[in-house]
Amino acid sequence: MISILPAKAAYLLLVAVSVILCAALLALFKGKLPRDHGREFAFNGALSAGKIRGAGIIFVCSFIITALIFVPISLEYVFYYILIFLGMLSGYLDDRSEKPWGEYKKGLIDLVISALTAANFVYFNRELTSVRFFGMSLHINPIVFGVIAAVLVWMLINAVNCSDGIDGFCTSLTIVSLISVAAAGHILGMEKNMYLLTAIMILTLLPYLWKNAEPSTMLMGDAGSRALGLFLCICILKSGNILLVIPLCFMICLDGLLGIAKVSLIRFLHINAFKKIRTPLHDHFRKNKGWSNTQVIFRYCMIQAVISAVTVIAMK
Repeated sequence: MISILPAKAAYLLLVAVSVILCAALLALFKGKLPRDHGREFAFNGALSAGKIRGAGIIFVCSFIITALIFVPISLEYVFYYILIFLGMLSGYLDDRSEKPWGEYKKGLIDLVISALTAANFVYFNRELTSVRFFGMSLHINPIVFGVIAAVLVWMLINAVNCSDGIDGFCTSLTIVSLISVAAAGHILGMEKNMYLLTAIMILTLLPYLWKNAEPSTMLMGDAGSRALGLFLCICILKSGNILLVIPLCFMICLDGLLGIAKVSLIRFLHINAFKKIRTPLHDHFRKNKGWSNTQVIFRYCMIQAVISAVTVIAMK
């Protein structure tokens, strides 16, 4: 935070810089971004063909720049910025590639980034390597906690990535979850810097969401979705209770991880346990249930808001 300004003025400046910087960068660099080729397996995926793709590189860079200006610099947070940037960069290179990267290649890169994120968290937050439920706290060996955290980060990166299939959907649902985590973190005593980072991310996403709302002209691509999944999981870890990922990211996890579970069961165990369910789940509701894109977005966000509200109230 810029200490030479009064607190209220600094916060107003944070809001202005977060929004204006991202909006300016989107306008300035949109012509440099690749174009979408259409999504082969997604329902109505061809409608995305020709739209600007990979906008995640812009709002992620804008987020990091704003964070460096307003959030006190620490080694832990610098490592997070680097990892978020690397997660974004891997997605952006895939977005720009003439031939999409294979699932195993992307999965391995995500796993390395997830492991480094978990190691960074455990190293700087030994006091938070515990699980809380029903008023009880169970301390976990830091190494074991690091393994669990790495798996969680990997899953959330891919869950958010899978949810990026409808204009405005991934961004809107992620914002709901980020607000939920901030509310829960307030009760658990999450450090002030994470509130600032959460606010900066939400504010930075708004200019992009303006362009991404249906009918969209700009898509975040893997560059955005992978970075958002990583940041959301960092917020969960820093909240002080890793189990909050279940209720506060419930709709994201349900939408994205069901598809990963379905593909994994078919590929490795030759079991089609979800034969009648189209994945990602939002495609099931659009194609099989006849929901419009707007209905999917509003209903998912409303359900997540209710689950989050109940969770936060129960924590008090």
